[in-house]
Amino acid sequence: MTTKLILTHDVAHLGAAGDVVDVKDGYARNYLVPRKLATPWTKGAQKQIDQMAEARRRRSIESLEHAQTARAWLTDNVVTITAKAGANGRLFGSVTTAEIADAVKEAGGPAIDRRKITIAPPIKSTGRHSASVRLHADVVAPVELYVVAAR
Repeated sequence: MTTKLILTHDVAHLGAAGDVVDVKDGYARNYLVPRKLATPWTKGAQKQIDQMAEARRRRSIESLEHAQTARAWLTDNVVTITAKAGANGRLFGSVTTAEIADAVKEAGGPAIDRRKITIAPPIKSTGRHSASVRLHADVVAPVELYVVAAR
């Protein structure tokens, strides 16, 4: 059996927030609904989804232009992050996505969501590193980071 759900958050390999999906009963009952990633589909909720989709479509045109200017800033600048490190340049812990988002904002860059930042290998040493940010569905920007030891 399948259950019709409305996604409230983006779920990898399933859909984006606001999408209506059919999933197996167990997946809905044991994973999506308890974690508040989805809600049951109803006719009234479908009307809300249609209104939200229209508003999202209008905003996406504006946000695409904003995302392209943000990508231009991120590709032109190197962001410096200060972190505690040992004598050999090894960090105590690692650089988090929240620290990257804060560093970009402090450097005069655009405000970016920490959940949209991807760090391929974890950053655990000082030096030059890179990450990527999904600014829009069509725009992914590279972020160059320079990690220095705190004094």
